Amino acid sequence: MNINMQNLGLTERFIQESNNYENFYIGRVTSQYKNGYKVMTEKGEMTAKISGKFRHNLIGPSEYPAVGDFVMVDRIDSLQGEGIIHHVLTRKSVFVRKVAGNKNDTQVVAANIDTVFICMSLNNDFNLRRLERYVSIAWDSGAVPVIVLTKSDLCSDIEYKLNEVSSISFGVDVLVTTSMSDDGYQSIKKYLSNGKTVAFIGSSGVGKSTLINRLLGHRVLETNDTRNDDKGRHTTTRRELFMIPELGVVIDTPGMREIGVISANLSKAFSDIDELASQCRFNDCTHGMEPNCAVQKAIQDGIIKEERLESYLKLKKETKYDGLNSKMIEKEKINEMFGGKGGMKNARKFIKEQKKKKGR
Repeated sequence: MNINMQNLGLTERFIQESNNYENFYIGRVTSQYKNGYKVMTEKGEMTAKISGKFRHNLIGPSEYPAVGDFVMVDRIDSLQGEGIIHHVLTRKSVFVRKVAGNKNDTQVVAANIDTVFICMSLNNDFNLRRLERYVSIAWDSGAVPVIVLTKSDLCSDIEYKLNEVSSISFGVDVLVTTSMSDDGYQSIKKYLSNGKTVAFIGSSGVGKSTLINRLLGHRVLETNDTRNDDKGRHTTTRRELFMIPELGVVIDTPGMREIGVISANLSKAFSDIDELASQCRFNDCTHGMEPNCAVQKAIQDGIIKEERLESYLKLKKETKYDGLNSKMIEKEKINEMFGGKGGMKNARKFIKEQKKKKGR
C-alpha cells in the first residue's frame, strides 16, 4: 500500500525540516492512545511509541506527539515491529486547551490544521458564550475557524439564532447543516481539498461524527442519538485522523462541553470591541466607569450586548491579558514565544511573516 504523503498534508516546509534528521522517515500521527500512537507513512499505517530519549527531553504534555503532527520515525512499516517516534516537526498550527484541574498544562486537541469546524447544534446546545471561546482559541491556533450550526431540522427559530451568531462571528464563515438529508452537509465540502487538513471540534452529541461519516461516504465513527436532556452522548473518546479520497484529511475530536483557555486571539474574535476600544478617551480604558468609554456607549446604544463585553473581559483575565490593550497583548505574546529562543532575531522574523500574511 503506497500513500501519497502530499495528499496527507505533507508540505515542502516539513520536508525541508525533516532533512535535519538523517536515517529517519516522515510519518503523520493518525490516532493517539494511552500507551502509543498510530502513524501513517508512505507505506501505510503502523503502531508506534516514542523513544526513551525523546520522552526524557519533553518538558510538558503539549510537547508530546498529537494527532495531526508530522513526526520522524525509524521505519515506514511494521514488518519488523512497531515504529519508534524520535522527533515532532514544528507545527504550523495547533489547537490547544487547558488541562482540567491544572493551571499550566495544555492539551493539544489537533495539530497542523488548516480549517477548524466549530460545531454547535441549533437546539439546547446553543451557547454564544461558549462559541466565543472556541472562536478565540481557533483564531489563536493559526488555523481558520468556520462555525457549523448543526441539527437545523430541530430548530424552530433559525433566523433568530443566525442573527445571534452573526453578532459575535466577525470574519468567520457560518454554515447551517442537517444530517437528515443527503445534501445537508454539502456546504462543508468546499473547504476540503487534497493536502488540506480540517478538524471538527465541539460538544458531545452535536453531530460531528455524523458529518464526518457523510464526508467519508460510509459509517466509520459510531454515532448515538442525543439524550432526552439534549446534552448528547459521548461517542468519540479519542482524536482520530482520516483521509478522504480527493478531499484531504479530517480530524475528529472528543466532545468538549467545557474548554479551558490558555491563549486566545481576542483582537480577531472580538474585533468589534477592539475597534470600539480604540475610540475610548483613555488608552488603558477598562470599559467600566471611565468617562467617554466608546464600548460602554455602544452597549447603551444597543450596538453590542453587555454579555459580550463580560465574555471578552473574562477571557482577557483567563489568558493573563487583563488590563492590556490589543497592541500590548501582541507584544506580550511575542515575548512569551521568543523570550527563551534567541530572542529578538526570531521575534523580528515572526513579525515580518505576520505582516506579509496580513498584506495578502
